[in-house]
Amino acid sequence: MAFNASEKIFESSSSASPAKLASYGNLVLKTSEKLISTLVKPTVTSDNVSFTLAAVEGQVFMVGPNVSLGKIPRLDTTNSSVDIDLIGISKNNNETRSAAVAFMSYTTMEILLKPDFFNTSNETIKTMMSTVISATLPKTTNTKLTKPVNFTLKHIREFDPSGSLSCVYWNISEWIVDGCSVLETNSSFTVCSCVHLSTFALIMQTSRPSESDSLMELLNLVCVPVGLVFFSLALLTFALCQWSPGVNNVARINLCVSLLSAHLLFLLTQQFLSLIRPQQVLCDVISGVLHFLFLSGFVWMSIEAVLLFICVKNLSQISSKKREVLSSGFLCVIGYTVALVVVSVSVGLFPDGYGSEHCWIKLDKGFIWSFLGPVCIILALNTILFICIIINLNSTLKNLNAEVSQMKQTKTMTFKTLAQFVVLGCSWILGFFTKDSETLEILFLIVNSQQGTFIFLVYCVLNEEDMCVRLTSHKTSLRL
Repeated sequence: MAFNASEKIFESSSSASPAKLASYGNLVLKTSEKLISTLVKPTVTSDNVSFTLAAVEGQVFMVGPNVSLGKIPRLDTTNSSVDIDLIGISKNNNETRSAAVAFMSYTTMEILLKPDFFNTSNETIKTMMSTVISATLPKTTNTKLTKPVNFTLKHIREFDPSGSLSCVYWNISEWIVDGCSVLETNSSFTVCSCVHLSTFALIMQTSRPSESDSLMELLNLVCVPVGLVFFSLALLTFALCQWSPGVNNVARINLCVSLLSAHLLFLLTQQFLSLIRPQQVLCDVISGVLHFLFLSGFVWMSIEAVLLFICVKNLSQISSKKREVLSSGFLCVIGYTVALVVVSVSVGLFPDGYGSEHCWIKLDKGFIWSFLGPVCIILALNTILFICIIINLNSTLKNLNAEVSQMKQTKTMTFKTLAQFVVLGCSWILGFFTKDSETLEILFLIVNSQQGTFIFLVYCVLNEEDMCVRLTSHKTSLRL
C-alpha cells in the first residue's frame, strides 16, 4: 500500500517546485528503507527475500553466525546489481555475528530526484542513465564497510560517447559524487564503486546545443522539403516525357526514388520523434529501412557514375554500347540487392544496432560502419570515375572542330559536367570534414539536400536530349 501510494505521489508531483520534489523524494526513500527493514529476520546461516512492484524492485540478503558462504551472491534487479562484502561486515559485528543488506531499484524515482539536482560548474544537459537505486544495512549494528561496494547499472537510455558519466549519490537535496567513481563502462552498462551506502544513480552530462544547431534545424526544415519537391518533379519528367532511345534513365529514376523515400521518411521521423520513439520496435524498423534506402541511393549513384563513364568513353565510337552491356533489369538487381545484403548481414551480426534516440543506426561497437563503410567505398569509386569522366570529356571536346566546340551549348554542357559532382554523390565527402567547421556543415546540408534539384536541372530542364547522345551525334556527323 505504501509503495502504491508513492507511485501516486510521482504522478501528481510533476508541477511541484524543486524543493518540494526533493522533500517528496526524501520521504519516499526514508519510508522505503523502514519498510524493507521489516523483511530482515534473524538467521543462523543465510536467507534472502525479494519482491517486484510497479514502482520498485527489492532484495534483502541476511547472514548469520554460522554462514557457510565464501561470499554472498550478487543481488540483482532488472536494471541493476550490487556486490557487497556482507560476510566481512557481519564479522565486525562481534555480538551478533550477523548482518543484512537491503537493495532497491526505483523505476520512476527520477521524477522526484531529477538529474538537474546534480549541480556542476559547467552548463550541461544532464540525463539520468540508470534507475535510482538504494542500498542500506538494516538491523546491522556496525555498518562500516570492509571493502568498496560495486554497483552495476544498466543504461536505460542511449549511450552518447561524447558525454561524461558520473556515479552520484543523493545527499538531502542534491546529487554529489563524493566517495563514488566510475570503475568500468561501455555502451550498455556502467560499474560504479562507492565507499559508502546510500541512494545512487548514474548521470550523463552532454553539451548544450549551440545557436548553430538551431540554424541547422531551420535549414533542414527548409532545404530538405525543397529537395523533395525537385526529386518529385524529376520523377514526373522522367515518367511523362518522351526520351531518345539512346537515353537510359533507369539509374536516375531509381536514384530519385531511393533518396526521395529516404529523405522523406527521415524528415517525418524527426518531426514525430516524440510519438515514434516510445515504440521501440517501430523505431528499429524505421532505422533499418532508412539504412536500406540511403545505401541503395548510394549504390544507384555509383551505377550512374559507371554508366556515364561508359557513355563518355564510347564517344570515340559511332554509337554507345551502354544499353547492350547493362540492361535495366540487371541494373535494378544490383541497385537494390547490394543494399539489401548489407542490411541483412548487419541485422544478423548485430540485431540491436538499430533504433537510436533519433531512430537511426546506433554508434555502439562501431555498428555505424555498416553504413559508413559501403558509403566510403562508393564515394571513393565515384570520385575516381568523375575525374576520369572530366579528363575523357575534355579530350573529346578538344578533338571536335571549332564550329562544334564553340557552340552555344558548350557552357551548358560545362555546367552539367560540374553538376555531376553533386549528382554522383561526391559532395557527400564534405560530411567527413564538418566536425569542426560550421561553414562546411551548412554547405554540406544545403548541397546534399538539393541533390534532387541538380538532377532536375541537369537531366530535365537543361536537357533536350541526353548529353552523351548529343555528343555522339556530333561525332557521327563530323565523321560523315
